Parts: sequence; structure tokens; C-alpha cells
Amino acid sequence: MNGGTHSFDAYDEGPEGTDGGAGEPRAPGGPAGGGPGSGGPTGGGPVSDGPLGGGAAGDGHTGGGDGDEPSRPPRIPLPRTSVEDTGLPLPDAVPETAPAPEAESEAEEMPPAPPAPLVLPPRMPHVPLVLEHPILKALLGAWALTACSAEEALAVEEHLGVCGSCADEARRLREAVGLLQQPESLDLAPSLRNQVLDTCLGRRPPRIPVPLWAAPYDAEAARLDALLQDIDSSDWHAPVQLRWFEGEGPVSRRTTVAGVIAHLLSVDGLVATALGLEDPLDQLKVPVPDDRTPEARTEAFWKASPFPPNRSIRGPWRAQSRGIVRTTAFKGADGVDKAYDTEGTGGTDGTGVVTGPVSGSWGPGRLWVSYGGFELPLRDALLDRAFECWIHAEDIAEAVDYPYEAPSGRHLHGMIDLAARMLPLVLAERRRAGLASPPSGRHLTPTGAPGRTLRLEIEGSGGGEWLIPLDSPAALGSADHEVAHVALDGVEFCRLAAGHVPPEEAAAGQLGDRAAIRDVLFAAASLSRM
Repeated sequence: MNGGTHSFDAYDEGPEGTDGGAGEPRAPGGPAGGGPGSGGPTGGGPVSDGPLGGGAAGDGHTGGGDGDEPSRPPRIPLPRTSVEDTGLPLPDAVPETAPAPEAESEAEEMPPAPPAPLVLPPRMPHVPLVLEHPILKALLGAWALTACSAEEALAVEEHLGVCGSCADEARRLREAVGLLQQPESLDLAPSLRNQVLDTCLGRRPPRIPVPLWAAPYDAEAARLDALLQDIDSSDWHAPVQLRWFEGEGPVSRRTTVAGVIAHLLSVDGLVATALGLEDPLDQLKVPVPDDRTPEARTEAFWKASPFPPNRSIRGPWRAQSRGIVRTTAFKGADGVDKAYDTEGTGGTDGTGVVTGPVSGSWGPGRLWVSYGGFELPLRDALLDRAFECWIHAEDIAEAVDYPYEAPSGRHLHGMIDLAARMLPLVLAERRRAGLASPPSGRHLTPTGAPGRTLRLEIEGSGGGEWLIPLDSPAALGSADHEVAHVALDGVEFCRLAAGHVPPEEAAAGQLGDRAAIRDVLFAAASLSRM
């Protein structure tokens, strides 16, 4: 840069002691100006007013001049005005870094990078637990209680395959564990209701007790009612197959759970009307069938119902069964002795079996219930209804997949006794129909005389032995005239009498006259009805 021509070539900081214009040495006149003729900061001629230049001819000082003139004070600029204070619209915001269009298009064209594959750590190989023989022997007790860890149990089981003494000890320990606590069913025991009632009645006896001969019906109706309370609304329409035996083969009738309760309601109505209660068929304004058989009453009830039976049938059946028990309690609260001939005028065969109506006051042995083709005294009729409640409750429980137990031993014995007492009558009817073998002699056994006899042995709860006369219902069974012996389980015999077991498959043990055994088994199956 040349000071005489006042031209601007370049400006750079030179080395220390030189001026920024052309790299010449600084004049001693000032640190910034140079010698005479040097300008302001740019090193050339006149400079307009600026913060660092002061005159036309700079002298190297900040104020300019030749060093004799006083320097001018530096000029301080005014503060800038903010755009917000002017009221003008603000400029649009510009992103700090706007991506280039080319970069965006390239980013859109490039597919996303696939995720990195998941690398699992290598699985450690299973190393079996190696234990010494004393330690394994000490673990046998914990192993029997299934209290070992998986590794310990595996080690013990592998050791049992090679050590005979430890295997014997482990077997004994496992058997001992089974004796610590027997597995119990979650269902309530059938005898629990009787135990609770006996305890309650022992503390406060009832003012009007239920007669003992009515207790089986009371218990079975209550058990069936408890089953009906537990099932769902949809279960009331579950299909049920009613089964019984007629002639030489089984018979069945399809219905529903509600239809079974309607059947019990209509047949229990026979006992209700005998006690002076209302007939359920009268409520539906159904004409009572002339034959009054359970099957005819049931069919009439089903046909007269405006809709298929549903769970609403439970209420009438429950009220009727309670009414029957209540009425028998009020009328027959004198005890069991009044069930038969209180005055000793006859009416029984000496073994407690009622042979016909007797005169006198009201009593379960004097009030008869008609079943159409035959009649039963009230005591036996209630046993029959208790038996039907149990059998049909099993049918319902099987349809809804619900566990159901047999009656208590005392009640089951009464039902078996009723069936055994009815066998000679049914056997005589089958013989008249040509379905049983004729008696051995030309003439029937006289009334009260001993004749050919079959010993019926019932095992299990409620069991016992009965001597069944084969030649005549009026004959007496005698051990001296025994020609055959049959042994059955109590529940199996009841299911045979209900028509649920074929006669050929019922007997567990048979000895003696095969024809007599067959006749009695088929007669037992013929006790069943709808």
C-alpha cells in the first residue's frame, strides 16, 4: 500500500514493529499511525470520521493529525432498536439447519437398515449333580416327601437304579408317606347332614318329630333339593335318559332334568292325595288318568304343561315334599309301633310285612297308597318314594356330571328290605305271565307253610340276608328248604331293582338252582318302573 496514492491494496498484520499496510517499520510518532502522511488504521490518506481515525492527515495516534492537534474522543454507536418494539410483523422463523433436498430424497430412497440379529448367550451344558452315597441316602426322606430340588431328585432317582438297599428304603418311605394323610374328597359326606341334625336335635328335641319310617324320604328329598340348588340354569335342560325294565328287556324314555322333577312331582302326588293334600295334576286342570299308574300321571303332566318344564318346577316339588313330611309328622308322631297293627288284631304276617288294610285309627299301616295296579301302605310308599328320589338324583347327577353318593346305611337297608319283601309278589306275576319257570310241584305251597327258598345275601352298607319264597307269596322262606344262594352288593342290588343294571350282570356270587336264581334276578329288575 502506498500512502501517496491513497489506494487500498491489502491489510494484514505484519510482524511486530511493522505497520499493517505494507509491512514497513513503524514510525516513532505513535503506535497506530506511522510517520507523517500515514493515515489511520488503513495506512493511507484522509479517512472519514471513525472510531479510530481523527483528521485529514493521520499522525499515527488514535486521533490522527501530526501529533500536535488534540485528539477527538472516540465515537460511541447508539444502541440498536429491537424489531419487537417497532410493531412491525416478525419475520418467518428459519430452521437452523434445513436438510438439503438431495439429502432428503436420498434418505427416502434408501431402505431402513435391518435390525441386528439377536444373539443369545451359549447355553451351558447340563451337568448332573454328583453326590456321595451317604448324602444320597440322607436325601431319601426328602425325596419321598417330594421336597428335593430338581437336581437332587434326579440324582436320587439315578442312584435308586443302581443301589438296591436305597431303592427298598425309598419304597418303604413312599408307602409311609401315603399313611400320613389319606386323600379326601372335597364333597361333603352323605352322613354329614344326619350328624348335624342329630346333634341339633339332641340339644333341643323337636316338638313334633318326623317318624323314623318317614326319615329316608325326608333325607333323600333334601339331598336332591341340594343338588338342584347347585346346578346352573342351563343344566335344567340337559338330556336325561329314564331307564327301567319291562318283561324281558330294558325300556328308556328321553327327557330333561326339569322333566325328571316333573315326573317326581306327579308320582309323589299319589302320596300327597292319600294324605289329603292337593294333587299337582289338579293345579294344571288335568283330568286324572283312570289307571293312576306313575307312567300315566307323568305323561299327563308333561302333555298338560304349556311350556317344557324348567327350573321353576323345583318350587312346587319342594313344597309338596315338605308338605308330605310335615303331614306325616303331625299325624304319625306316635312312633314306629303305630306303623302296624297297634291293637294286635292282625294285618301283618308276623314279620312286619303288611298283608292288607286293617281297621282302626289312622296310621301308616292303615293308610294305603294306590299305584294303579297295586297298593302300598304309607310306610312302604314313603320308602318307595325315597328310593325314587335317590335313583333319579343319580340320573340327574350323571347328566350334569356331578358326584352323588348312595344313601346312608340305615336308609339303604330299609329300601333293600322293601324290595326283598316285594320279590315274591312280582315273581308270582311273572309266572302268571309265562315269564318265569313254574313251581316244582303240581300244587302251590299252602299259606304259611315253608317252601322252596332262595337266600338273598346283600353285602356292604345296609346289607343283610333275606329268605325269598319261590313257589308262592303266601309261603314262608325257610333255611331248611334253601335251593339257591345269591350274593350282591347293596348299591348294585338297588340299581338292579331300578332297571339300571341288566339281570345277567348283577349277581356277584351264585350257588344252586340256576333257574330259580334267574327268576329272582329278573323279578328284581321288574320292580322298576318309570
